[in-house]
Amino acid sequence: MKEEIPELYLENQLCFPLYAASRLTTKLYAPYLNELDITYPQYLVLMALWQHDSQSVKEIGNRLYLESNTLTPLLKRMEQKGLIQRTRSTSDERTVMISLTESGQDMKEKAKEIPHKLIESFGEGSVNEEELFNFQRALFKLVSTLNKRTV
Repeated sequence: MKEEIPELYLENQLCFPLYAASRLTTKLYAPYLNELDITYPQYLVLMALWQHDSQSVKEIGNRLYLESNTLTPLLKRMEQKGLIQRTRSTSDERTVMISLTESGQDMKEKAKEIPHKLIESFGEGSVNEEELFNFQRALFKLVSTLNKRTV
């Protein structure tokens, strides 16, 4: 007879609904990002730079919780697309600074409706903005707690 261990059921795990929600949310973004010819991780980098242009690779990595070995190839592809430029810091040659090109800055105007379109894509009566806001706050609290544990 197979031993039942409810603690190991998917529905009893914190990680599974977070993983599933992340994947499904990324899928919801896909059609809007495809119109801009960017990926979800590229969109995150752009949003970080739209908020504060000219950041070091390390600062962007910290902001997005991405390791350098993930971020570097992503930034190279964005540079090839003409969205960002990489330059060495004048104060420390070891530091690579990332800033938006004119094309990257112009994309901000095209992307500004994505958050509203995403909420609309949930469908009428499914999840309202207040619920999303409360969920987002709870997730940021969880991220902060987990980040303290994994640093």
